[in-house]
Amino acid sequence: MSEIKTIGITGASGALGTELTKIFRKKGYIVIGFTHSKNNSEINNDSPNQWIEWQCGKEFLLKEHLKKIDVLILNHGIYDLGKKNSNYENSIEINALSKFKFLNLFEEIAIKNNSPTAKEIWINTSEAEILPALNPSYEISKSLIGQLVSFKKNLLDKQVKKKLKIKKIILGPFKSELNPIGIMSPKFVSNNIYKFANLNIFLIIVSPNPLSYILFPIKELYFFLYCEFLKISKFSN
Repeated sequence: MSEIKTIGITGASGALGTELTKIFRKKGYIVIGFTHSKNNSEINNDSPNQWIEWQCGKEFLLKEHLKKIDVLILNHGIYDLGKKNSNYENSIEINALSKFKFLNLFEEIAIKNNSPTAKEIWINTSEAEILPALNPSYEISKSLIGQLVSFKKNLLDKQVKKKLKIKKIILGPFKSELNPIGIMSPKFVSNNIYKFANLNIFLIIVSPNPLSYILFPIKELYFFLYCEFLKISKFSN
């Protein structure tokens, strides 16, 4: 990541987004923070160099901002405990569909990028992708974005893979406004994300649960083999 200059972080005002911002700022990177809040305008040594306000469903309006970014970290999300249909819809829209729209938009930008350095996008999906989180709407939305990212990564054209690197971030419970009883600290999690991101790997797992280090690689192997089958079958068309 030594050549990367500009980092974009959604959910930059949250616990994890704040710690990621601090790390990248200390390492000398320019950070653009994407936020839903109209009150996040403070700029200091620990904050993003620039705040961009946005809304779910209007990701396309961010295209010009995204063109400036070398690494986009999709970290926004909600943990809605409600059981109404609207709560499921909100969780799916924010935790899954919004991130997928960002991914597709950033892919489009990367394809047209003339730089010899590939752009990168890191998507925070969560252990809830396959493990229980005591919240059905959260689990469904995380499972959806997890599958979308895996399919997207494995079905990318070879030429596109040279221009866009996809990483999936799998996190266990960390302390935040959404999860005040989280086991890990946001600082610990962000430091490990940064460390593992320097390795040429797709999965970045930070969790106290040993099952995550076994189950997620197995799942991704399944998706890889399944997508390889799709490529050589009539279904790939």
